[in-house]
Amino acid sequence: MTKETRVKRDILGTPITKTRTKLMVLGSGELGKEVIIEAQRLGIETVAVDRYDRAPAQQVAHKSYTIDMKNAGALRSLIELEAPDAIVPEIEAINLDCLQSLQDDGYNIIPNARATYITMHRERSRELIAHEAKVPTSKYAYARNVEELRDACEKVGYPCWSKAIMSSSGHGSYFVKGPEDVETAWRIANEDARGQGDWVIVEEHIDFDIEVTELAVRHFDESGKIITTFPKPVGHYQIEGDYHASWQPAEVSAKAEENIYKTTEKITNALGGLGLFGCELFVKGDDVWANEISPRPHDTGMVTMMTHPPGYSEQGLHVRAVLGLPIPSIKKGGFNIIEPLMPGSSHVIKSPYDGWDAEYSNLYEVMNMYPQSAIRLFGKTQARMHRRMGVALALANDVQEAKVRAEKMAHAVKIRIPGKPFLGQDETRKHLVY
Repeated sequence: MTKETRVKRDILGTPITKTRTKLMVLGSGELGKEVIIEAQRLGIETVAVDRYDRAPAQQVAHKSYTIDMKNAGALRSLIELEAPDAIVPEIEAINLDCLQSLQDDGYNIIPNARATYITMHRERSRELIAHEAKVPTSKYAYARNVEELRDACEKVGYPCWSKAIMSSSGHGSYFVKGPEDVETAWRIANEDARGQGDWVIVEEHIDFDIEVTELAVRHFDESGKIITTFPKPVGHYQIEGDYHASWQPAEVSAKAEENIYKTTEKITNALGGLGLFGCELFVKGDDVWANEISPRPHDTGMVTMMTHPPGYSEQGLHVRAVLGLPIPSIKKGGFNIIEPLMPGSSHVIKSPYDGWDAEYSNLYEVMNMYPQSAIRLFGKTQARMHRRMGVALALANDVQEAKVRAEKMAHAVKIRIPGKPFLGQDETRKHLVY
């Protein structure tokens, strides 16, 4: 690898030739799929890697591999074979020591091996946010067994959140209302985590007005200096710890928006590197607390596939930054800002079944509901109950109307697996509470 892959560039090659510029994505879900698509729009050769066959990004990449990415030997062997110009980790189940070793050997890990190591583990991430970036967080404590979990919950105070120390998308998380929920929280952390579940972080429940994601992107300016650019904050809400709907721009005060940018910049500067980061924050009035940080596109940021112009979705911004390409913005209040085209919202399309080879119906009606709307079906070969299989996207003149449109579209999509009838999402829950 050469230093050229880590500086602003004016030259890109042609895929599948000796001049190619190659990007490898480690983790091939729906976010990785959009990263691959954005890279291919710039003529980048793409390689998608996952732990199971036919993952969404594998379906669109130039090359795909299925390996155990926790296996250092397998991971290094593949990367040395393909020699990518940039390696983009997209999931937690990766051998982090191997990534550091590869970076030491000159490979370009995005944003860098240290940032990946820190953000894929909640204890390391929380300590960086609280002590290195020095920004406000909720109260927190750690536990390695059910007795320690009970003590940690008492220390933090009920209600609180118990989260597996290494996981994502709400897996292994539980809202602990009182002492009677502690054993359930411990079981969920151990059984449902995507990474390490035998160690948990307990976090104070903040009675916030809104939870937002700030999609900060670190990239080169014209002089070769790394700067940070901010899309408008994305509001979102969760069900059982997992993203269910998001919208842009979030309804926050001007002062809170300024604090969002300042807080996120401190955290991303502490992590360093190039690329897009998803910083989850709680907002109450003008006050902001940092919650979590992801060094890659964020599930709540899928709304930018509709609210931003082509090439400027969160995945497009990530690819531009990774490749050392410019990200034009406007200067506003001392910050580099990317304004949305219009207010917009995304809403998840979830599976009502466990099984394989899902089919989708009622699409003509759904896609004909509103102008400036769309759906994205991820192409996941395996459905699981409440698994995210796609998103509905809608624009409107105001955020509230966009939320209503996206939810109506998502709930009208019907899904079945072979031998079962088509079903829509469970509409007995009242979701329009944001």
